[in-house]
Amino acid sequence: MKSVFAGGSRKVTRLNAEIRKRLDQIIAKHLSVLVGDANGADKAIQKYLSDRQYDKVVVFCTADACRNNLGEWAVRSVAPPHETRDFAFFTAKDAAMAREAEYGFMLWDGESAGTIVNVARLVAAGKPVVIYLSPRKIFVTLKSRQELDVLLHEIPAAAAARVKRYIAEHAREFEQQSMFGAA
Repeated sequence: MKSVFAGGSRKVTRLNAEIRKRLDQIIAKHLSVLVGDANGADKAIQKYLSDRQYDKVVVFCTADACRNNLGEWAVRSVAPPHETRDFAFFTAKDAAMAREAEYGFMLWDGESAGTIVNVARLVAAGKPVVIYLSPRKIFVTLKSRQELDVLLHEIPAAAAARVKRYIAEHAREFEQQSMFGAA
């Protein structure tokens, strides 16, 4: 069964009609949804899928405890790289979802480094990603590193520098092949 890594920024807490329509298309195609357990986009996506009684969902958690599993779906526990609850701890599950999924569906606030690290992981592996750009209220589909580079050149310089630094630190497979290099 084909799978989609669905997630996004913690600041994205509500799903508008366009996002719900895209999730309905995922449901209609009977795709398996791989989703994290964080508040924000993960929780909002979980709530929508639970309300729709969609059962083809796996919730990925770091260590043994899920922060959110609204549909009481199957859980995939991912071992953290260390015990400190930092960015690397919580994104261990994201790396696993990026490896397993064939597609990505991300809701991005235009600033979250974690969301773009996930996009970078997916495109580095040749997996297409549909991104909802919350500030602009549009969808963009990325299929290559070059397309992500263009997107990153369109955001404010400070946010782009932070995002590029996180990609360099947490999506090395992308960084090794990227045009922009470390920030």
